[in-house]
Amino acid sequence: MSKLKNYLPTVLKGSAVLGTVAAAAYFYRKDDTQKQHSILRNFPLIGRIRYMTEQIGPELRQYLFENNNEGTPFSRKEFEDVVKAGKYKERLIGFGSERDFNEAGYYIRNSMFPNLREELRIDNSQKINTKVYEVDEEGLLSRKEKREDRQIEPYFLRDEDAVIIGGDTCRNPFKLKGLVGQSAMSYGALGENAITALSRGLGLAGGTWMNTGEGGLSKYHLCGNPDIMMQIGPGLFGVRTPGGEFSWEEFKKKSEIGQVKAFEIKLAQGAKIRGGHIEGQKVTEEIAQIRLVEPGQTINSPNRFYEFKNFNELFEFVERMRDVGGKPIGIKIVVGDLDALEEMTKTMRDTGKGPDFITVDGGEGGTGATYQELADAVGLPIMSALPLVDEMLKKYGVRNRVKLIASGKLTSPDKVAVALAMGADLVNIARGFMISVGCIMAEICHTNHCPAGVATTDSKLQEGLVIEEKQYRVANYVISLREGLFNLAAAAGIDTPTKFERKHIVHKDEWGRVSPVRDITLTPEKVEKLRNKEKVEKLRNKEKVEK
Repeated sequence: MSKLKNYLPTVLKGSAVLGTVAAAAYFYRKDDTQKQHSILRNFPLIGRIRYMTEQIGPELRQYLFENNNEGTPFSRKEFEDVVKAGKYKERLIGFGSERDFNEAGYYIRNSMFPNLREELRIDNSQKINTKVYEVDEEGLLSRKEKREDRQIEPYFLRDEDAVIIGGDTCRNPFKLKGLVGQSAMSYGALGENAITALSRGLGLAGGTWMNTGEGGLSKYHLCGNPDIMMQIGPGLFGVRTPGGEFSWEEFKKKSEIGQVKAFEIKLAQGAKIRGGHIEGQKVTEEIAQIRLVEPGQTINSPNRFYEFKNFNELFEFVERMRDVGGKPIGIKIVVGDLDALEEMTKTMRDTGKGPDFITVDGGEGGTGATYQELADAVGLPIMSALPLVDEMLKKYGVRNRVKLIASGKLTSPDKVAVALAMGADLVNIARGFMISVGCIMAEICHTNHCPAGVATTDSKLQEGLVIEEKQYRVANYVISLREGLFNLAAAAGIDTPTKFERKHIVHKDEWGRVSPVRDITLTPEKVEKLRNKEKVEKLRNKEKVEK
């Protein structure tokens, strides 16, 4: 027995060595004979290091190699700003800004005599009970922090400054005492835990709204009692007949729900100028019931609605929806075709019909699933599109009839303020709210394998997202945005963020030259000049050909 004990370590070591050699030989032979990867074929076994490094490359870049202002679609700084606002309700920084002031960008013009706190038109008459984290001690390998109850101010607009959608057109207008809300995110693209946490957080914050996305209205959207903006896409999810046609009966049922304050017709989305997409593995029995589709089947919505094919027909549809539902009806667009944009505003003027609000989604907007070519190349970014829509509506005298909602990476108070100055009345945020409930930007939303349990319907992965904890982060985030807007309004010399105008911002280019926004934005007048120039060039080319 003693001899066996003496030989056992040697046997084990020998077995380990033989096993390692055998495994190496197996993978060497496998790599050398496979036909899929040229690197593995030419460099068996060693070539696997390349693929391993490539696999973990995104994590290495995000956490080790990129600086705070690098990274897309959001930099580390932008990500942390959202996390800190939600978790700690904190936006304070030390030492100085990390913004690259040599790059081109927009700046808010400060007043020589900024407003005092008591001069701001804030409604803080009611308080909100939330929970925030306090850091007791932070070391290299650990952080000691505790969560505590806190009563905070909501930073509502005063009643006289509230934004009212459909005030002159609807039986039930939508009154908003905050300028920031949640952009369209469907149940199915996001799991029930994420939707529930968002609903409860937005309901707690008040003065905001929750857009359902085109996936239909679920009990998870309603559970926190927020104001709901129900989106209707070409797939007509939640308002369709078994045959896939628009159901006025289902629409009326939805309009009779008290929490549903408005409806949005989705004509386009910044990240995908096509119908919505959701993989079959995400389409559970419950999601299928909500959307009125078959479970387990991949869903591709049509690229556009069958119910209308021009602006006259669209506006007739809008009028009927408003008449049946009694609530504001809006449209969601992406700006690219300037002729079509002008045709739309001209039709609004000529017919006296049209939406109560227009959501302008920038080409940089996010999505749960799209194609690379659509996300990268189609549609103008929000800061180019927004002033163009605003000016076009003014040109045809219909700007006072509609509210403009801007969306596209507007995750911080300064970006929201610039959008308001560019012409927006309200601002939508999607990915900022995703980050507030735990998103780590893994960029695998379309796979149903979201490691944070946000963009997945996998019940196991969703266990990581604790609703009770994340709901307070959502509320803190949106309230922090509102507080930041009032700070910026005071700095600009105005008493409420609803008064932001283009005169309150300037643009600095990479050479340090400062320009009024009107000088650098595309306006209807500039569009007309471009058209005339194109006509002249075509005429000259025609004359050359004839000669």
